[in-house]
Amino acid sequence: MKMTVSKGICAIALLLGTQLVLNAQFGSGTTQTAQAATSKVENSQSTNKSQKKMTFVLIHGAWADASFWDDTAKSLRKEGHTVYAPEYAGHGAKIDPNVTHNEITQSVVNYIKNNNLHDVVLVGHSFGGTIIAKVAEQVPDRINRLVFFDAFVPKDGESLVDQLPAPVQQAFQGLRETSGDNTITLPFPLFRDTFANRATLEEAQKIYAEAPTEPAGPLFQKLDLKKFYSLEIPKSYLFLTEDIAFPPAPFPWYPAQSNNLGTYRLIVGEGDHMSTVHTEPKMIAEKLVQAGRE
Repeated sequence: MKMTVSKGICAIALLLGTQLVLNAQFGSGTTQTAQAATSKVENSQSTNKSQKKMTFVLIHGAWADASFWDDTAKSLRKEGHTVYAPEYAGHGAKIDPNVTHNEITQSVVNYIKNNNLHDVVLVGHSFGGTIIAKVAEQVPDRINRLVFFDAFVPKDGESLVDQLPAPVQQAFQGLRETSGDNTITLPFPLFRDTFANRATLEEAQKIYAEAPTEPAGPLFQKLDLKKFYSLEIPKSYLFLTEDIAFPPAPFPWYPAQSNNLGTYRLIVGEGDHMSTVHTEPKMIAEKLVQAGRE
């Protein structure tokens, strides 16, 4: 029997609403002398100047557009890095409910080729993880490292939706069917508590107001990832500890999704799924540099 939309929403909220709490230990807070503090600042500035500059291509996730990266891109460019944040097929100013995952992938591949980009750090957030995996299959020689940022990493033959608990899959299918145009729109209470849980109400409302509806097809599309899993491109996983858009154990981003990568570099920060890139872009930029550097 089909789950109603209201029951579907409740199922999502029930499964995603559990907060993930990770405690971090900090130092004793010993007071530094003025000389030591000055030396630390000078060393930091020297490191920034000597650090190899990178070329980032940033791929957003679902219920977002390329402007998702605006603040982070600005912070990266301020440190001397080159940044591209392309909009991909079926998204942006005009949503195409019938866009396919293949079309999305090809639009990013074309962007990289048309701009003659090489030595790229290719970053995928959330749904963007499935995109960068397929892009890497077509242009592996142009990519230095793949960075999965709280991103889905399906196994070969799986879809994004396959990563979710069965009741959430059914709820998404219900939202898809009742939309009338093959899209999924997240209810605000769910978005606020699980996608923007660190944000103020005003911040969450602003982000939600700019969040477009999402074409459902690519989320349900089964992906052939045999070639991706044969590639030897270095990989990193950036995990934000308060991101509960994905249900806690046994489904969390790290390690449930990240471990599908095999060998990877783990970078950890504090933040949620959608608001932290807007409220703490400098920190996100620093984490992306840590994830992307050699």
